[in-house]
This record gives sequence, C-alpha cells and structure tokens, in this order.
Amino acid sequence: MSDRPAQNSDFVQSLERGLAVIRAFDADHRELALSEVARLTGLTRAAARRFLLTLVKLGYVNFSQGRFSLRPRVLELGYAYLSSLSLPEVAMPHMEALVSQVNESCSIAVLDETDIVYVARVPTRRIMSITLAVGTRLPAFATSMGRALLAGLPDEELEERLARIEITPLTSRTVKDKDALREILTIVRRQGYAATDQELEEGLRSLAVPLRSAAGAVTAALNLSVHASRASMAALRRDFLPLALGTAAAIEEDLRGTGDAHGGSFALPQP
Repeated sequence: MSDRPAQNSDFVQSLERGLAVIRAFDADHRELALSEVARLTGLTRAAARRFLLTLVKLGYVNFSQGRFSLRPRVLELGYAYLSSLSLPEVAMPHMEALVSQVNESCSIAVLDETDIVYVARVPTRRIMSITLAVGTRLPAFATSMGRALLAGLPDEELEERLARIEITPLTSRTVKDKDALREILTIVRRQGYAATDQELEEGLRSLAVPLRSAAGAVTAALNLSVHASRASMAALRRDFLPLALGTAAAIEEDLRGTGDAHGGSFALPQP
C-alpha cells in the first residue's frame, strides 16, 4: 500500500488495511483470489484472508469458487457523501441537454487530495481505454477538470497540493514538471477554463470549466471530452467552450435556488 497517512496514536491501521482490501477491486479486477488481494494490498496472505472473510460476513464481499468479488452493499460506503450533494441531481438535466446538443460526453468532478473524483457523468460513446463512472478517480495534474479545480484553490492550499503531486508521464504530451504545471494553472485562472490535448490518454481532448458556490469558491468542475479526430483544440475552444460556460452558469443558478430554499446558500461538501 502506498501514500499511507502519517501514523500517530489516533491512526487505526486495521481500518486502513480493510479499506485497502476493498480498493483492490476495480474495473480490471472484478474478481480476485486471496493471493491476488495480498499482492495488490501488500498484506500477508493471512491478514488479507482475515479482512476478506470479515467483509464477507458483513455483506460487502462475495466468495465463490475460490474467488472474491464486491457485493452491491459497498455502495453504502459512498452513498452518504453522494446523497449529501445536491449537485448531481441539479446538474444532470443540464448535462443531458448539453450532451444532446454536442453529442459528446459530459462529466462533473470534485477534487480529492491530488485526484479528481467523478460525481456525475452523461456519456455518449466510449473514447477512453478505461471505463468512466461515478466514483472514478484520475490524477488532477493531467485532466482538464483537475486543472480547473487546482486553479481555483487559494495560493497556499495550491502549493500544498502541488508539493504532494507526483507528475508521471501518461502520454508523450503529459505536462513535464511542476513548474510547467504552475504556468498552466496561472493561465487557467486568468482565462477561466482548462483544456488538455491528449495528456491523459492518446486521442483524448478535454475542456473544463469551474462550478462555483454562491460565495464564489470553486467547488467542482464540468467538462466535455472529445476524440482528437472529431475536434481540434481550436474547435474545442470555439464551439464547445461557450456551451460549457452556459451550462455551468445554469447549474450554478439552480444550485443557488436550491440553497435559497435551505437558508440562503448552498454548500458542496469538500472532499
């Protein structure tokens, strides 16, 4: 297991390990043997077995023919967070209208440490090698939504996040280092949107705009993703940016209305 929190007297290592076992399962690892869970988590086979059997008893994991898989009950772990967001419910009709207009996929994400996490998505066709869905995590540094969110942070908080980001090349076009990323984020702040050209994955271009609370804080980002063969970067900015900005403005207006019904302001919980 990597990126472990600093441990102190309040840190419960067994909880960390149990969550690591759950996170071992993903789109590429829907079913795992005991040895595979141990390898992916860095646990001993004995420890992995104890955690897996506990999760089986609690109803979060299924065991059949020597292999483990997640059960739908794991969705309860994220439901409390997602159900507290008015954003996905409010945004979805606007996203669907945008997708029907441009025939490209639209997503909304929030920032979680140095990653983005998808909280709403309206797909059209699959243009990435990975399957994107609510809950998907991607590195903020290489994504348009991540850059829109990072650029919205106060300077001190931005520097703290940058210090923890490890820039790794995902394609030949991926931003090379933190100095280059800082320059990009300065531009994003000034122009009010972010765009990436095949930095996350070859053939993928993306444009993102921030979503702001009534107080003006950037709390989420909305993007449109296209295959490079269907739109140049110039076309992305010329044809898609005004529509994305208009959709974001409409979502923000609806969210402010939702907030007025609950005391005059809306608050998107920070991850």
